[in-house]
Amino acid sequence: MAKKVHVKAGDTVIVLTGDYADKRDSQGKRVVAKVLEVSPKEGKVIVEGVNTATKHVKARKQGDQSGIVKVDAPIYACKVQLYCKECDRGVRARHIFVVNEADGKRVKVRVCAKCGKEI
Repeated sequence: MAKKVHVKAGDTVIVLTGDYADKRDSQGKRVVAKVLEVSPKEGKVIVEGVNTATKHVKARKQGDQSGIVKVDAPIYACKVQLYCKECDRGVRARHIFVVNEADGKRVKVRVCAKCGKEI
């Protein structure tokens, strides 16, 4: 059975635990990263530039290059939190229903639990 994961591919997140959680940019803010892939069955996500592993690749065809390649490895989804640009921090998401003006249907939207802006 698939687990419910609170992030989607393409979301901007902050890593909460591990070696990458303490990374800061030049202004002293925590580094945000983009979610590349989500695996709800395992409850894991692949985040760009986080948990990189080295992989030895063998040339399969003539002309292919073999060598050592850096690959982003998955981490548990509970170790990341959605990033809100308005609050400039990691936040929890709340779901609300909004009426779409084009066709009048209700659409489920994720919003920041602190400021209420759409994520």
